[in-house]
Amino acid sequence: MKIAQEELEEIRRLEEMLHRPEIRQSPKAVAELLAEGFVEFGSSGTIYDDRDELIAGLAAERVEPASQPVIACDYAFRSISPDAVLVTYRSIAAAMGDSPSRHALRSSIWQRIDGRWQMIFHQGTLTTPRP
Repeated sequence: MKIAQEELEEIRRLEEMLHRPEIRQSPKAVAELLAEGFVEFGSSGTIYDDRDELIAGLAAERVEPASQPVIACDYAFRSISPDAVLVTYRSIAAAMGDSPSRHALRSSIWQRIDGRWQMIFHQGTLTTPRP
């Protein structure tokens, strides 16, 4: 069964919310987006499999006041089941000070749980800029 385009746009909006500092620093907002049992393979190689610890870590992130928003592009959506979607895309975090821009290939699995979409898995893999 194919998932409606409106739902895919909703998933994209939810995905991009997790890039925003004001959402990442709100434990309540992040808890609504990440399902119980959530797992992430971070671009650093770290495995995050303790949802509560991850939420606390995001809330404590230091954000540079002049930081640019993360750009997300090249989205692709693949239905896994009537209630699950694999989302893949590229993210670009702008250069800050001496740090170069960070390009990553990202994948997430979103599942409809109790009538709302929640992320159950995420992976970020650093990559080079597109030519």
